[in-house]
Amino acid sequence: MREIVLDTETTGLKHQEGDRLVEIGCIELVDGMPTGEKLHRYMNPERDVPEEAVNVHGLTTERLRDEPRFVDIADELLDFLGDAQLVIHNAEFDLAFINMELRQIGRKTLENDVVDTIAKARQELRAKGYGGSFSLDALCRHLGVSEKARGLHGALLDADLLVKVYQKLSGFEEQMGMNLAAGGGSIQASDSDSSTGVSVVPPRPNPLPSLVSAEEMEAHEKFVATLGGKKKKTLWKY
Repeated sequence: MREIVLDTETTGLKHQEGDRLVEIGCIELVDGMPTGEKLHRYMNPERDVPEEAVNVHGLTTERLRDEPRFVDIADELLDFLGDAQLVIHNAEFDLAFINMELRQIGRKTLENDVVDTIAKARQELRAKGYGGSFSLDALCRHLGVSEKARGLHGALLDADLLVKVYQKLSGFEEQMGMNLAAGGGSIQASDSDSSTGVSVVPPRPNPLPSLVSAEEMEAHEKFVATLGGKKKKTLWKY
């Protein structure tokens, strides 16, 4: 099964009042495992970025001035998404912005199936007595997902964290462990897998590294270091 874990950054919270997308990050999963395929784009929102938004994601009007517009990356985005199921944290927010952008350029809105990880977390964790927040930060802490890169806030970084949260919520690690034990060191295909001829990939002995490359991380760290000046605090650094 092909899925796309997706996150966005915007100029604000209200697309109805003219806020726009400024960044989108997408990571491909097949049968719950990252394939290494990803799409990450910054966009010129064709408007000023308010200071409140800059304090969240650090992307200024000047920084985005020479980036492509949404219309310039729309085909690439739609091709990458295809008909995959989308996995999004607070999906209503991100989909509202993406569909608004698509309508503005005369394109059809997305019709993909969607998993909202907030709804999934509520369903999975409340039954186990969890009473905390369902923010991505809180879920990372509760599920033991490392937030080492969380200080460098951004769409692709958040999508990378969400991959790990989604795998935990889906019981992916437990399923792999049980299959490994039952198979004596390898996963055995189920009857349904055998009938369809779909091969089952054995689990990796160690977790996959972050899909955010060392070069991307270094570039992001250099960018964050330029934010805020001597006196002004920048949320990315705290």
